[in-house]
Amino acid sequence: MRALYSRAPALLSAAALLASLAGLAIAAEVRAAPAPAEDAPRSAPAADPDETVGASCRTVVEGSSVTAHCQNPFPRTDRVRLHVECDRWWDVDSDSAPVEVGPADYAQVSGRCWKEVRSAWITHEPAAPGS
Repeated sequence: MRALYSRAPALLSAAALLASLAGLAIAAEVRAAPAPAEDAPRSAPAADPDETVGASCRTVVEGSSVTAHCQNPFPRTDRVRLHVECDRWWDVDSDSAPVEVGPADYAQVSGRCWKEVRSAWITHEPAAPGS
């Protein structure tokens, strides 16, 4: 009976570790290909303005530091911001200043917490015309 109680802290630690790792999972959206039309269009449809904005970004968490690497393949400038949510209640969450990623350009944005990082994400908005 005594051996069961000595394993309880180790089991609780393992359960807490698994629960924290589950929070780091990244969700991906899968879209189905549209059904082919009976008659092929003679010319390509005009691109939707919303589809031509949005840099492709990936975030890397190393300890308490977060770095976002963004590359913009589109002909319009994208404004990206990194948001970092810290795990500890007393640790201050942060939002970066907007960074403009021009057409065919690359940007790197970083942020940090004092201790553990709970989550990090990027927001996009089109840059103002003429900037």
